[in-house]
Amino acid sequence: MEEKEVRVEVSRQREMKWLDMFNHWDKWVKHRFQKVKMRCRKGIPSSLRAKAWQLLSNSEELLHNNPGKFEELEREQGEAKWLDIIEKDLHRQFPFHEMFAARGGHGQQDLFRILKAYTVYRPDEGYCQAQAPVAAVLLMHMPAEQAFWCLVQICEKYLPGYYSAGLEAIQLDGEMFFSLLRRTCPMAYRHLKKFKIDPILYMTEWFMCIFSRTLPWSCVLRVWDMFFCEGVKIVFRVGLVLLKQMLGSVDKLRELQGMYETMERLRNISPDMIREDMLVQEVKHTQKNKTCLCDTFGF
Repeated sequence: MEEKEVRVEVSRQREMKWLDMFNHWDKWVKHRFQKVKMRCRKGIPSSLRAKAWQLLSNSEELLHNNPGKFEELEREQGEAKWLDIIEKDLHRQFPFHEMFAARGGHGQQDLFRILKAYTVYRPDEGYCQAQAPVAAVLLMHMPAEQAFWCLVQICEKYLPGYYSAGLEAIQLDGEMFFSLLRRTCPMAYRHLKKFKIDPILYMTEWFMCIFSRTLPWSCVLRVWDMFFCEGVKIVFRVGLVLLKQMLGSVDKLRELQGMYETMERLRNISPDMIREDMLVQEVKHTQKNKTCLCDTFGF
């Protein structure tokens, strides 16, 4: 069999395994969750990713328990101040992706529908700009109604408080993240401390957008596969891996002589620095480093 045929066969077998899990989902999650986790870490087959994300996040259940709710939210007027900001943000989301390239096209319309519906669903929360890229990634995989309930789960179950005014939750997690960095990569920690680079300066976009504006696309999908399965700890681990990659050796730090150079490196991660398989391996390795992550933080 040629290499290409072998790859196709392997992909087909993985799809069959996932379809079998879908058919007995509750049993798998209850009794064989470690296996589900392992398969998410290997990467969910692209043809089944939308369904898997909805099952992992439990958003499918929310959708079934709230028939007609999304349309009802859409019919509401919505608050003008949020709608104006959402409208201005639409063209900034993945402008080179065919779904969002056209102003006023279907992708941008659906994005507006989802973000507006969330402001009506949670008027106390309103809209946060970091929600737009997250919603856009969901829309690339599923219709607007499913994407809406998935977004609800991300905002309320996975990253509660992240999108609230004041950003208290992300600041608290920033302090925790910096403590973890001190243990996992003291060299990176000392460098950031030396130049007084506060975690909030670089990790806000990483965490709130779940790396969708930071990593190469293939890496984004692998991170999201693990994130939907294992939760916010994946976001922490990926952040630690990135800092170790970029600031974790004398050679790398030699090029970064000040705050400006360091911030440039953190904000514009070169795609050739981060390979998909290496990233996943390092994330798994970070988990094995039990003394660092489990004792204090339960990671």
